[in-house]
Amino acid sequence: MKKQLHYFLTAMLFFTRIPCPQWVNHSSNKLHKSNRYFSLVGIVVGTISAFAFYMYSLVFSIDIAIVVSMIASIWITGAFHEDGLADVCDGFGGGWTKEKILLIMKDSRLGTFGVLGLINILALKFLALRELSNISNNIPLILISGHAISRFIASVLLYTHEYVRDDTTSKVKAVTKHMNLKSLLFSFFFGILPLFFFYDYCVFLTLLPLGLTYCYLGYFYNKWIGGQTGDCAGALQQVSEVIFYLSLIFIWKLF
Repeated sequence: MKKQLHYFLTAMLFFTRIPCPQWVNHSSNKLHKSNRYFSLVGIVVGTISAFAFYMYSLVFSIDIAIVVSMIASIWITGAFHEDGLADVCDGFGGGWTKEKILLIMKDSRLGTFGVLGLINILALKFLALRELSNISNNIPLILISGHAISRFIASVLLYTHEYVRDDTTSKVKAVTKHMNLKSLLFSFFFGILPLFFFYDYCVFLTLLPLGLTYCYLGYFYNKWIGGQTGDCAGALQQVSEVIFYLSLIFIWKLF
């Protein structure tokens, strides 16, 4: 149990700004094994985002509450996944060979494609949550679910696709290299756990468009760079979160 706690806190230390005990370290072995708790970290981040939404919705408009909830999730993660999305947009938007794409993606500077990618994903996220607020009064649970399930989808990419960047050029190093089946099952459990708290089990239908999203981006990454990097996983998390919200809108309006 102590080892599992250490793995979880390592994931928290790596993916969030939440303070952890000093005995939690970044050893490559623990970083690798901490990937089983990606989805649980998503539950924590989603809970903080949901709490921010709830508190601000008591005083301000829903629009302001949604924006604050988004800011809360970005701040608590240090824009970790948003940075991955921006790098992927820059790399695949500006590069035409594997080497060029990887070179652009490791550049810390933000380009036009990255800026446009961030603007569009954040706008879509806000508009989707705004529309969901007209359909459901349970935005906090939706936020928690979106953060958890999207991180599970990113975990699947780590399990199925080869890591294509050397440690010397990697931003996130060993944690994104590979995920074993046991870790994937851990991530799956925590990823779908929040969905069981909905009264309408139609929410599980969102797994279909999420699966298609994974298949398409996984194919796209393989085609251009022959595998995945941490940035690719981060971009998949961001896209999957938005797809989850959009899928809920479609399902609830259809049924």
